[in-house]
Amino acid sequence: MPKDNKFYDLLGVTRDVAEPELKKQYRKLAMQYHPDKNPGNPAAAEKFKEISHAYEILSDPQKREIYNQYGEEGLNDNGGGFHSAEDIFSQFFGGGFFGGGGGGGPRRGGRPQQRRGEDLQHPLKVTLEDLYRGKTTKLSLQKSVLCADCSGKGSKNPQAVKRCDGCKGQGIKVTLRQIAPGMVQQMQQTCPDCRGAGEVIREKDRCTRCVGQKTYQEKKVLDVYIDKGMRHGQRVVFSGEGDQTPDVIPGDIIVVLQQKEHTSFKRDGDDLYMEQELTLYEALCGYELRITHLDGRVLRVASASGQVVTPGDIKCVIGEGMPIHKRPYEKGRLIIRFTVQFPKVLTSESVKMLEKALPKPKAKAPVTEEEVEDVVLSDYVVNNERPPRGHPRGGEAYEEDDEEGHGHPPGVSCAQQ
Repeated sequence: MPKDNKFYDLLGVTRDVAEPELKKQYRKLAMQYHPDKNPGNPAAAEKFKEISHAYEILSDPQKREIYNQYGEEGLNDNGGGFHSAEDIFSQFFGGGFFGGGGGGGPRRGGRPQQRRGEDLQHPLKVTLEDLYRGKTTKLSLQKSVLCADCSGKGSKNPQAVKRCDGCKGQGIKVTLRQIAPGMVQQMQQTCPDCRGAGEVIREKDRCTRCVGQKTYQEKKVLDVYIDKGMRHGQRVVFSGEGDQTPDVIPGDIIVVLQQKEHTSFKRDGDDLYMEQELTLYEALCGYELRITHLDGRVLRVASASGQVVTPGDIKCVIGEGMPIHKRPYEKGRLIIRFTVQFPKVLTSESVKMLEKALPKPKAKAPVTEEEVEDVVLSDYVVNNERPPRGHPRGGEAYEEDDEEGHGHPPGVSCAQQ
């Protein structure tokens, strides 16, 4: 028996085509032959229905297997129900306008696939200490659970649950609205009679615990285990702990870690950064630091004999950074950036002592008195106004410099001492 390749040929793909390529090819052809893009062209409308029907078969693994073995005739024998072309197209492009008054309803027939519920995300504030040491914390939340009294049916009497006549048990109503001659819009809305459940229960038969809603709210407490070395934004997933709904697979509860700012340390990957201020004496003569780490240990750090620290120097301690996630006995670096606090003024005695202790500056090049001009050194001040024209500097006004852009930059001025 020759193989039936009709549906593959319609979509322009081979029999071994993968799902992503099949989907991509269908989107391309559907946009090309859609009735909105080909008004008054019945051939394009018919082509659109054919490729949509072909995609409906080939995108369903069960139907595709039957088609590959027995051809289109085998599908008819197995009772496979089909979406309308409009329904398939709306899955990709969110619905739209269709010519000619067609408008298939929701899927009927075929094997229904069980839906999966939405995942629920919850932020969890943690400190840098929590991420360093690890911690187990409790998270309390409210979630929907199936009613235990009626087993999620809405009534203890199974015969009391009836199919909704308003939507024929589909949970949605499909209506057509004419927007132009020969052009209608298909619209879907949740059935107001059953609120999308597809079923109705008489008030006297409803479960007293869930009042026919099939679920009720329950408090859930989760133990969230924070591993050493976890990071800001990392997720802890509780599979299947999401809201419960009849005939729906519960989603996950996802806890997202949000690290608070730390007063002393900053984190970058597995490294910790901190700033340490030294006095001028410590920078020149040596220092000994006591650093309280995130786990409460006190680290002692001392400079080598004769070592001088300049502002901006960076040192690091290997193995005292953050624990590496899943390898907590390995750690990154503790990186220390030094700043130096200089004294504002020095006494004359201190200056003389420093002159004796510090190396002499390099000798200045000899110049004559005629080559020297005395100027006044001022404190640097930032303001939001441009200095006035002819602003005096060194006792003279340089209007020409200001004209050509060589004067003070905007927003900068100097206060004379």
